[in-house]
Amino acid sequence: MCRWFAYLSATEPCLLEDVLILPDHAIAKQVHERYLPYLFHYEPDKDKESTKKEVSLRNSPFNLDGLGLMWYTNARADFGECDGPRPVSYKILRQPTTDPVFQSLCAGTSARAVFAHIRAASGATAITIYNNHPFAFGRHAFMHNGVVAHFDAIKRALALALSDEAHALVKGTTDSEMLAALVFTYLEEKKGARVWDARHSLEELKECLERAIGKVFELQRAAMEKQGKEPEASSLNIAITDGEQLLAIRFRNHPTEHPPSLYMSTRAGVALNRKFPGHPDLEGVDNGAQNLKAEDEHGDHVIIASEPTTYRKSDWELIPKNQCIMVGRDMVIRREPVDVQF
Repeated sequence: MCRWFAYLSATEPCLLEDVLILPDHAIAKQVHERYLPYLFHYEPDKDKESTKKEVSLRNSPFNLDGLGLMWYTNARADFGECDGPRPVSYKILRQPTTDPVFQSLCAGTSARAVFAHIRAASGATAITIYNNHPFAFGRHAFMHNGVVAHFDAIKRALALALSDEAHALVKGTTDSEMLAALVFTYLEEKKGARVWDARHSLEELKECLERAIGKVFELQRAAMEKQGKEPEASSLNIAITDGEQLLAIRFRNHPTEHPPSLYMSTRAGVALNRKFPGHPDLEGVDNGAQNLKAEDEHGDHVIIASEPTTYRKSDWELIPKNQCIMVGRDMVIRREPVDVQF
């Protein structure tokens, strides 16, 4: 399965190199390796060996099919073209640690909102730049880890459910981008034309995401009913941001099976910022920046990631199955269940 990383702070920018490249278990290094603390569960309808295989299946260690990076900047707002931050993206089809442009961008870019995603292509989906997450819709970015079950059987019906405007922005062939387009179709229906450039509440985004997931399940049931089968479960670890707030879910519509891993931290950003003591790969290095500030000077921040990017286990928590995390512009964190029937 894919891996993704999200950083958000209202006041504290991170240097992309510090959070995406340098750490011992940065997302750029998660191409072959896994670090999954707390991820132990036993599915009561299966033996322990089967459960172990389920965990391994949804957290595969091979992410070789491309990287996508999206960070938010106020550049266009500074020129009077919009209000607030807008996303900038860079996508590649090579391993991130071997790409000089990625290395240079990360070394020279800081941001208060960052999405990064490394892809493991599912099924026969093409390995192409257009299929790399995150996907942008106006000021919003969307990324997904998991799989929409029976996508080949429902993708035509799913495409017909999209608005013309959302469909026009779909450049790739993935289940993830189609699901994203459906979310923003519903936001468009709810709020009117040119809605993707406007600010929206987390409640509105959550409602549209849940409606889109519910529609996917409806299409799956209809498609499988024609074949006399029950639909398989879908794994939907999803993040959405507008550069100022963040919504993320860890979800799988099965009574006992679990989604891929997803973790949250409100402390790891201190160690992952070279201005503060304790960066995992900069201890003892005189770079002129270490220890410029004390730990208590770091602004509020949230990191949500498929895997912890540091090995300080106590800084991370495993997000429970079928939970939604919502981080507002005031950096207050709320937790709610994903309200989708299955």
